[in-house]
Amino acid sequence: MQEKKWSDMTPREKREQRYQWWLDADGVNFVSAEAKKAYKQRAQRMIDVYNVEEPDRVPVSLMVGALPAYLYGTDYYNCMYDYDLAVKAWDKFNADFQDADSLSNPAMVIPGKIYDLLDIKLYKYPGHGLPKTATGFQYVEGEYMKSDEYDELILNPSDFWMRTYMPRAFGAFESWNMLTPYTNIIEMPAMNFMPYSNPEVQNSLRTLISVGNELLKYMQVIGEFRRRTQEAGFPGMRGMLAKAPFDVIGDTLRGTQGIVNDMFRQPEKLLEAIDVMTKLVISSIINMMNVSKGLVVTFPLHKGADGWMSDKQFDTFYWPSLKKVINALIDEGILPILFAEGSYNTRMESVNEFGKGDVAWLFDKSDMARAKKILGAKCCIAGNVPTSLMLTGTPKTIKEYCRKLIETCGKGGGYILAGGAQVDKGKPENVRAMLDAAKEYGVYK
Repeated sequence: MQEKKWSDMTPREKREQRYQWWLDADGVNFVSAEAKKAYKQRAQRMIDVYNVEEPDRVPVSLMVGALPAYLYGTDYYNCMYDYDLAVKAWDKFNADFQDADSLSNPAMVIPGKIYDLLDIKLYKYPGHGLPKTATGFQYVEGEYMKSDEYDELILNPSDFWMRTYMPRAFGAFESWNMLTPYTNIIEMPAMNFMPYSNPEVQNSLRTLISVGNELLKYMQVIGEFRRRTQEAGFPGMRGMLAKAPFDVIGDTLRGTQGIVNDMFRQPEKLLEAIDVMTKLVISSIINMMNVSKGLVVTFPLHKGADGWMSDKQFDTFYWPSLKKVINALIDEGILPILFAEGSYNTRMESVNEFGKGDVAWLFDKSDMARAKKILGAKCCIAGNVPTSLMLTGTPKTIKEYCRKLIETCGKGGGYILAGGAQVDKGKPENVRAMLDAAKEYGVYK
């Protein structure tokens, strides 16, 4: 029987194919038959829960940040610059919690040398704007696009990114504002490349080569780690991070103050730019996910939380464009995971617009009983063990908190026991309490 063409498949058929790719684990040389069996059991558990069906038990997402570094004799700063050291710490952590549904990955630790080479303005991190003792990085908002530059962005986003945004956001690319637009090149192009004779531009290009070489070292170490964990029976999530179109402008370009002003002073221009970003986000995600046979795209939702904007503003500026992105991904068989940072209690009714199993929600501080009631029949929901509890609580209090979450959200399936945010420092016995709670209270009969 001839295999059905991708373009002829329904969205559900495409989703099932992506699940099958994940489940089949082609190319993975498992260390044993037991590891292969465990891999398929873990992957099927997640597939069931994403489909809002009852798996064998409630799965757990530990939301581990830099915790392995501090539990096993090092810290975030040293792991940023010594990839092998980071892998050793994460190997030890995973060995102690090998009954988890997925293993923690050191890839969430930023590669320090690469960020140093780029001279990035977007983050403060240990040794670069933060003390070396800091446990993570801090985003630095700024007006990397000015209020009168919307037309330039809308006309040619790639050129704006290259010659305006990049020089402002990265010290390594300050000279790129001297470059000429590539769209100027038609025929007899020699003079268009005159800026590349500038020593500053040449130095920037040499920096890019250094970044590429360092990134190759980093990816070799992280790639080897991922290979070993899969071969041991732990499914690596095939996916990527993305942003809502509003957040691309509000976080990345204009900053909070800038985009708030734009919502009142030039709303039509903002909406036009959001429409441009929506098309770019959809195209970028689908291209990348299809190349990698990816499954999930996680959206940290920043500026749509309760209290950030009114319901009318949410329904005008934030949700319509994000909904377009989500629907485009669903049509392509991709699973959007919407990470509702902060509280989304007032948004749940208005975002409940998708079919069963189409999307998943990860909640930070939202009312989980409300989430189960409003979204739980159609959407996988995950959350929301507080980071504060993981840091200051006892195994007993954490286990009890998890028990209540499971009893509230687990009925009928579709629930993942998860933290509301990452844990960078904490007690291993509290991590163990989450896993034990799922095994004791989350088994479906």
